Amino acid sequence: MLKSVKAFALAALLTLALISFFAPRATAQFDGKIQGTVLDFDGKPFAGLPIDLKGEQGTTQQTKTDATGRFLFVNLRPGKYTVSFHPLQLQQPFEVQASAQAAGPTDVNLNFKDILEKQNPEAAAAFKRGQEDQQKTVGMKEHFNNGLAFLDQERALKGELAKVPADQRDQAKQKIMDLGDKAIAELQEANKVAPEKDPNHHLFWARMGEAYDLAGRNDDAINAYQQAVTLKPDNASYYNNLGNVLARAGKIDDARTAYTKSAELDPPNAGFAWRNFGISLYQSNRMQEGVEPLKKATEIDPKNAQSWYLLGACLVASADYKQVGDKVEVTLKPGTVEAYQKALELDPNGTWGKQAKEGLEQVNQLTGGIETKVGGKKKKP
Repeated sequence: MLKSVKAFALAALLTLALISFFAPRATAQFDGKIQGTVLDFDGKPFAGLPIDLKGEQGTTQQTKTDATGRFLFVNLRPGKYTVSFHPLQLQQPFEVQASAQAAGPTDVNLNFKDILEKQNPEAAAAFKRGQEDQQKTVGMKEHFNNGLAFLDQERALKGELAKVPADQRDQAKQKIMDLGDKAIAELQEANKVAPEKDPNHHLFWARMGEAYDLAGRNDDAINAYQQAVTLKPDNASYYNNLGNVLARAGKIDDARTAYTKSAELDPPNAGFAWRNFGISLYQSNRMQEGVEPLKKATEIDPKNAQSWYLLGACLVASADYKQVGDKVEVTLKPGTVEAYQKALELDPNGTWGKQAKEGLEQVNQLTGGIETKVGGKKKKP
């Protein structure tokens, strides 16, 4: 009986020992937390900011701040950690040392505005100026786009004015004027609010020149285009547009200078500038002066029917007239007929071909002599 009791006691002890051996041992608690709120360089919640966490044992985690600027790392082993913040505005991450503990969360709160102002006041001031310039840029683009929209509407309505019923034409003209005023106001505001060193100031002036030109405000258009070429002296189109307005304002010599500069800056497209100069002289009834630029235009761009027709018309105006008896004999300048023929060849069914054909008929009449004797009296040519 005694042996049985001893055997039972020994078995019980062995069982307890086995239970103790296989039972799970207590493990370190991974319940540490590091949390906080991050404010950006304006002192506002820094949303979407990437953050890295690295423990002294090499463990890592990544997260981002939420819309309120908050972040949270959980399930951390107690110990020391490096928290790295990655604002795009900084070349290197901003690092903070923090300890995780089982007793409760560790708070890491940052305000990059305060940090920058304390550590580098000059950089903080520069950043503030940059932010202000960015806000100005947003406003500038809004006004600029509004101005272009009004300008497009004005141009479209002006192009359709001839189709507007007579009893509605005054109202349409007033609307065109209103659109022009709105376009100019928006473009002026865009130029005003743009950052001082914005490289696009020349665009504002060029577009204002276009708006003034469309509104028939020649002096304002000339001033605007002159501002544009001052800021962007290598832009051929600005000089061309300036030449157009100067010519319409009757300032032909100044227009010649502008067109010449445009041609020099853009030799492959110089024919466009010379043609525009020829058109300006033609419309100003200075047709003899238009021969030279139109010859240049046809040499550079020999497939443009308009240039050939205008050259023919200007050559006709430059013809020599001589009174012989009762007739005025007309001696055409060399190339007159050829210019009309070239226009007709290039545009047989179009506007310039039609006008060139009429010009050839006129030439045939002129070269036959102009009869100046009517009813026994001579008529001046």
